[in-house]
Amino acid sequence: MDAYTELKTMERLHRIYRHPLYAAELEGICEDEKERRFCRHGMEHVLDVARICTIYCLKDGIVDEHITIELIYAAAMLHDIGRHRQNLDGTPHDLAGARIAEAVLKDCGFGEHEIRTVLHAITEHRREQNEAENSSSGRFADIFRMADKKSRPCYSCSAKAECNWPEEKMNLKVGI
Repeated sequence: MDAYTELKTMERLHRIYRHPLYAAELEGICEDEKERRFCRHGMEHVLDVARICTIYCLKDGIVDEHITIELIYAAAMLHDIGRHRQNLDGTPHDLAGARIAEAVLKDCGFGEHEIRTVLHAITEHRREQNEAENSSSGRFADIFRMADKKSRPCYSCSAKAECNWPEEKMNLKVGI
């Protein structure tokens, strides 16, 4: 299936978006962040991460039957879904998100390998670097982490002066 056809037929992504647990957690995140001046974690961020990650995965040649564009978008949709739990009880959002994502992905028809790949990307997206995994899921996690960071337009942020990100991590130039 070509990439265009795949993008048009991603029914499982719609299932994620409509899943009651996903919807409730996303609503909690949006409510938590409604007054936030810094980067937010709603659908705009999700889609930015998905698109940047897709570009790099295609460029790197790792989009195949195991790492599909649909899987990239699923990981993006779910990678920060634990942020509301973190705000409520202090559980790190990558760990809370992995628990939420596993339940949602199972309900939405994803297979075991797909679930493991997405969970790996979620649990690794906050780490500095992966332990040099040579597998496609390890390379995907590395690219995913970088896409998450690259999605932040620090160069045009009005709250940049108050941001707690070190300057060397900020995206100070336009680019992907």
